Amino acid sequence: MWGILNFIRRNRQLFLLVNVLRSIKKYGFIKTLREIAGGMRQKKVPLQYYKGLSKSEKKSQLNMVFYKKYKISIITSLHNTPEQYLADMIESVTEQTYSNWELCLVDGSDENNANVKKLCDDYVQKDSRIKYVKVDNKLGVSDRLNEAIKISSGDFIGHLHQSDVLHPSCLYEIMKAICNEDADFIYSDEAYFSETYYVSLRHHKPNYAIDTLCSHNYISHFTAFSRNLLNKAGPFRSEYDGSQDYDIILRLTDIASKIYHINKLLYFHRNDKKPIPSDVKKKIENISAAEKVIDEYLKKHNKSALVQSKIELPGYYRVIYNIAENPLVSIIIPNKDNAPMLRKCLSSILHKTTYLNYEILIVENNSKDDATFALYEEIKRYKNINIVYWKEQGFNFSEICNFGVQNANGQQLVFLNNDIIIISPNWIEEMLMYSQRRDIGAVGAKLYYINGSIQHAGVVLGMGDIAGHVYNGAPHDTIGYMGRLQIAQNISVVTAACMMIKKQVFEDVGCFATEFPNSFNDVDLCLKIRRAGFLNAWTPYAEAYHLESKSRGYNTNTKRKRQLILDTALFKKRWEKELTAGDPYYNINFSYEKTDFSFV
Repeated sequence: MWGILNFIRRNRQLFLLVNVLRSIKKYGFIKTLREIAGGMRQKKVPLQYYKGLSKSEKKSQLNMVFYKKYKISIITSLHNTPEQYLADMIESVTEQTYSNWELCLVDGSDENNANVKKLCDDYVQKDSRIKYVKVDNKLGVSDRLNEAIKISSGDFIGHLHQSDVLHPSCLYEIMKAICNEDADFIYSDEAYFSETYYVSLRHHKPNYAIDTLCSHNYISHFTAFSRNLLNKAGPFRSEYDGSQDYDIILRLTDIASKIYHINKLLYFHRNDKKPIPSDVKKKIENISAAEKVIDEYLKKHNKSALVQSKIELPGYYRVIYNIAENPLVSIIIPNKDNAPMLRKCLSSILHKTTYLNYEILIVENNSKDDATFALYEEIKRYKNINIVYWKEQGFNFSEICNFGVQNANGQQLVFLNNDIIIISPNWIEEMLMYSQRRDIGAVGAKLYYINGSIQHAGVVLGMGDIAGHVYNGAPHDTIGYMGRLQIAQNISVVTAACMMIKKQVFEDVGCFATEFPNSFNDVDLCLKIRRAGFLNAWTPYAEAYHLESKSRGYNTNTKRKRQLILDTALFKKRWEKELTAGDPYYNINFSYEKTDFSFV
């Protein structure tokens, strides 16, 4: 059965056909046909479609009375702003359904762009909530924003770029977050629109995730934060001009009491600039500033690391943490027969691994084949490989792994399936650099099927009913939505097929739950880790092949199907609240039926 499924995965056309047939079975012919037709069309959606409000929505928002009477000051730095861009930006503020705002414009345009001042003066005459100050054109963007803060009087401050626009409900939604969630730092989803006012890209974001944020500034726009929070964090800093937003976001979120993410497109970023030679130098400077921003944040938290920009993915970064100590790593491999597979697994570890301080514990589970015991005799010559015998009958992955941990000497544990073949020589270092941190629980790796397509790039809670692997079956070089497959990030769940975790954390949260003998034991463990206050992380820099279920087979017989039903019911009962809330690292605007971050 595994051979048949792997053949299907290797044949792209057959793989697509099988997916279509599965969709017809689940959703019916008509809905599947519509999905296919929708995917084939190049959808060009006007900006106004996303900015639109029905009459009833607008009336309801205009009549809303919030119990907190907060003014929101929107600060904007102007520099040689084209008139149409400026008009669009200002009018998007004057159209807000929440009226207690002020717009603070600080203009550093040169003498050839006097029209900026004239247009601003016109708007100031029309609306007293708009403030305007002209400053020296040599003043940098951070200094201009700080001048805007000085003339502001609001309780909260929002940052709006000179050529971008807000959704009419933006400040209304911000006030809801302030009043209902007691948030002091709020950000929203955003979209990019073209010169012809068509939306070209929607950026639906995860909730606050510090490792994701250190990989790229996904928070970006729209941000609003309390004045008290800003006073604690300090103003914009000119030494980070070009990445001043990144800098202040890291500093504000670091000390915020409640960070709240609004899963709505409230900010629209104009994306019609044509590249010019001077842009190249500016981009290099911006990247350098961003590297310094991340580096300073890490040093502030006593994290020694090297920050590298990803040349192939501008605006994205790789943090290489120094390994603080040289802890013993215990690699725990459950095994029953299938000596050729185990041999490949062990060989890949022994011949590729660059980290030296590790031991391998093979947890023998009632094997019967002579070839298996012959292999055990053969590997006795390796001092760092031990075989421990689990003598209970049947198969219970959780019990087997827990038994392995009881015999492990390492401070760090790696749970590894016997059908894993290591690719990255420094795979242990790549996982350990995260697992060594006090705030991290489980760390997962990037796994591939034998044909090179993606098997594991993190697990989303609630996808496919309980939990699903994102981008399962996608080509190995897929970048992923907003670079998702190319960066280290926080995530709810990682597979125990290749998972690293501190032994102390594993034991403190209760180990693998033996009530889940086959399925969801790693999902359950990761949620226990999250509930205990730790973060889980996934890194694309630790890579391995995973010949999924080759050693045990798929859940095809009646007994396994019955067990899966029991596991599913138990998991839903135990984690009902978390399943209802949804995965915090996966936006509600994505499909939970598909794995490729398709929009709903």
